[in-house]
Amino acid sequence: MNLNRTTRKAHYWIGIGILVPMLVVVTTGLLLQVKKQSSWVQPDEFRGTGTQPAIELEDVLAIMRSHPQFSVASWDDIDRLDVRPGKGVVKVRLHSDWEVQIDLGTGDVLHTAYRRSDLIESLHDGSWFAGDWTKLGIFLPSGVGLLVLTLTGLWLFILPFRARRRKKKPGGRRIPLPESRATKKVDGKRG
Repeated sequence: MNLNRTTRKAHYWIGIGILVPMLVVVTTGLLLQVKKQSSWVQPDEFRGTGTQPAIELEDVLAIMRSHPQFSVASWDDIDRLDVRPGKGVVKVRLHSDWEVQIDLGTGDVLHTAYRRSDLIESLHDGSWFAGDWTKLGIFLPSGVGLLVLTLTGLWLFILPFRARRRKKKPGGRRIPLPESRATKKVDGKRG
């Protein structure tokens, strides 16, 4: 078994096999890298009036109910709350992927925007496609494949340097070139 040939073949076929999942991971990863800088991915964070919350959780639900455009009737309509006391804001994330930012000091709605970062994260880890089956059955092996590609790519990168070093060493293994590639000098000219 020739290690170099096996490494090249593994690198080639694994690369083809994981192409689509890795394109998804890389593309969504790039979007997630800039989520704080891109309001298209994640809404800008607004500041409230104070750092001590003046409203209770029940007040948050009442505020959400008082705005019919949010379609909130109970806590079941709310996915999660992200309370930022230092910034005086609570981010209310709805199951519909909308985010409503409420001032913790006054109860005013500061900002409303569609939040794409959660969708992009579920695409990134593969759970959006078919849940854990896709995440663990396709994206996890693709990640392992990417690790193998990295290692085989590193090996393929190092090979020429190893070959050059061996040629320079006295007593190093010299591989003769095939006759068609060898050059012969005849009277100072190549022949």
